[in-house]
Amino acid sequence: MAVRSATAYCATLFMLASGCANYDVPDNLEPVEVGDGYQAQYRAIDVSRQNNEFLRSARINESKCLPYGGGEGGAGGGKGAGLASFALGGERLTRNDLVNIRVGDDETFNADYVISRDGTLKLPFLRPIAAQGRTTDEIEDEIARQLLADEFYADRPRISVRVADFASVIVGVSGAVFEPHSVEIGGVPGDRIDSRRQEAIGSSSESRNLSVALRATGGVRPDADISAIEVRRGSEVYKIDMRGVFEGQNVVDIMLLTGDEIRVPSRQCFQEDLMRPSPISPPGISLFLSNLTQPSPSNASSAIERSVREVPYGTRYIQAVVDSNCVGGARATSANRSSVLFSRNPITKVSVVIERDIEDLLRRADRDDYDPYLLPGDALACYDSAITNVTEIGRALGVIGTTILLAK
Repeated sequence: MAVRSATAYCATLFMLASGCANYDVPDNLEPVEVGDGYQAQYRAIDVSRQNNEFLRSARINESKCLPYGGGEGGAGGGKGAGLASFALGGERLTRNDLVNIRVGDDETFNADYVISRDGTLKLPFLRPIAAQGRTTDEIEDEIARQLLADEFYADRPRISVRVADFASVIVGVSGAVFEPHSVEIGGVPGDRIDSRRQEAIGSSSESRNLSVALRATGGVRPDADISAIEVRRGSEVYKIDMRGVFEGQNVVDIMLLTGDEIRVPSRQCFQEDLMRPSPISPPGISLFLSNLTQPSPSNASSAIERSVREVPYGTRYIQAVVDSNCVGGARATSANRSSVLFSRNPITKVSVVIERDIEDLLRRADRDDYDPYLLPGDALACYDSAITNVTEIGRALGVIGTTILLAK
């Protein structure tokens, strides 16, 4: 009697467990199944495999795009680029910069000066000189004007203004970047100071460029309109076209000042051309991975390590699935695995869950249309094959049945 009861109990548990193994397709607030998600590659796989050009992901993504704010011109140009290059180009000074000033052999003025919090240079006996946003040539002309006006010299003396050290700056970055916030760029950490460079007259300003600020805030998103990046300096707003960075062209990459505000507009669409490394793209993607593939008892032995969690920008879903050890192995027991991608629409902030049958996706000729690009912060989870699931259920039921029999 005890054996019959235990057998019936185990059979019931097996049926319940088998039923629980059949999960519904994940629900999403956005209609991603038909291609209306952040990227059309999220959409449900069309089992008919019809070669309909209109259904291709690239076409669906492109159909949502707003016009370029910088015009359809060349990748390095765009209306307003020349004005921005003239008004913002060159090395321009900002608060806390260290400059070396020499007026001939006049020891009265020859010294190192730091630009004050109010953006001025304060030389002995002269009125404060506005330095914020100005070039060294403009500062030289202003010093000469004051020296002549105050009759320190009858003729213009030899004047030299050179930057000894560019300070770090704090700028605000908003819009279509992955981590919009105020960011501090430039400056040299204490453990990287080169004494020879510190003693030399001159300094490099690349660490204060616009591209550095964009990368420091997570990089531009795939929906960004990089043809019309806005830079607000004081009361003026300039548009910078940076499309050329993806083509290896020389583009306007201005030097930023403390107080500048950068806004990256959005085209409201997913642009596959932006999903590749560049000076303004994310430095890489940090993924959250889960892989409990049997017989590995933990993530560590399932190859979930640091090198797997961090992948290059432009990595696709199936590449991450392979990296996380969810593909391969014994075909009879390891096939028919599935995986789930957790992402978030950076425009609407709505989360999305995409489930894929790995083997089905691998064997499709049109796999690229359903193989999403990974975004920073995405999470990926793998599920074992049906055979492994049944094996685990049987093992668990065997333990339960043995326990019942011993108890009887």
